[in-house]
Amino acid sequence: MTAKADFSEADWKLVASGPPSAGMIVITASRGGTFRETFSMAKAYTEARQEHGQSELLDEIVSQKPVFDRERQHSAEELRAHSLQTLREAVGLVEQHATPEELDAYKRFILALSERVANAHKEGGEPVSDAERAAIGEIEAALG
Repeated sequence: MTAKADFSEADWKLVASGPPSAGMIVITASRGGTFRETFSMAKAYTEARQEHGQSELLDEIVSQKPVFDRERQHSAEELRAHSLQTLREAVGLVEQHATPEELDAYKRFILALSERVANAHKEGGEPVSDAERAAIGEIEAALG
């Protein structure tokens, strides 16, 4: 099983920031619902803690509150591009250090978190906006 100790400090920070980066991509995809969407991301972490023991890697990630790289981006587009790059790099690190099952669990957690955030607030009467669907598509592509 793969754990935090298998990564350098900088690499772990990147791996741990993957899921909240995906959440931020969805949160900023369309206007409105920011509070509900942010709360739903935190709730996804809480619920993942209840599934303790299925993946040591995920257990360690969700044992801390979601940490997002607070580097200032000048636009929503820069934030999305930076977050997608973070996701690609994080997945690459997990792929290098973890088992295929752990990599799959990491990717599934990121996608589930993204879907949960998208469904947290109806926009234009729809549970998930077109912009949020597009954001999730970009996240899926970044995950490989």
